[in-house]
Amino acid sequence: MSKTSPSRLVSRVLLPVVPDRRPLRALVLVAGLVAYGASIALMLRSDLGVMPWSVLDQGLSRTFGGEVGTWSILTGVVVLACWIPLRQRPGVGTLANVVLVGLSINATLALVPAGAGDGAAAAWALLLAGVVLNALATGVYVGAGLGPGPRDGLSIGLAAKGLPLRVARTGVELLVLGIGFALGGTVGWGTLVYALAIGPMVHRTIPAFRLRTPAERAGTAAPAAAAAH
Repeated sequence: MSKTSPSRLVSRVLLPVVPDRRPLRALVLVAGLVAYGASIALMLRSDLGVMPWSVLDQGLSRTFGGEVGTWSILTGVVVLACWIPLRQRPGVGTLANVVLVGLSINATLALVPAGAGDGAAAAWALLLAGVVLNALATGVYVGAGLGPGPRDGLSIGLAAKGLPLRVARTGVELLVLGIGFALGGTVGWGTLVYALAIGPMVHRTIPAFRLRTPAERAGTAAPAAAAAH
């Protein structure tokens, strides 16, 4: 009976890593995930409300104790486990997302004092900075091309089973928002602003920061060369 080599086992479990510019992709991924966690922490410090998954993490923290970023890691692990029956394969970036975002949330919350959002002007400044940074960070870490985040992958997996992607994503986010709110998470103007703004913003940041493969670069260079002649 032949044994499966560790490298072959990993290749079965994880999505293949893009061979082009791997060190740069790893650096971009880490920078994007750290910035993503920092953006969530800024929104949390505004106390005006956060995105649905962070409402859940905040509610779990307030109900059971522990840091919000730690709960983000734990919920990420649970969500990743939900990929198994959906037959979704994570990438290296997916695994990094689970850990680095939560650590960055905790680190940023430790650096930004709890009273930083006192007063309407300060609260809104933190909120808007967090939303803009979140959109930029999403474009950066998605642009690395090393796998989707665990929460996005859940919606993609449900869509692969027949649900429209928008219905799957909206349904999941409404569910976690409701649970988080019931546990004491903050739902407010920030939640609404994020919901309205993030779609149009990432529509621009994701293509802007995407690291294209050599084939894609060659494909765009060919029409340009033809036009030059």
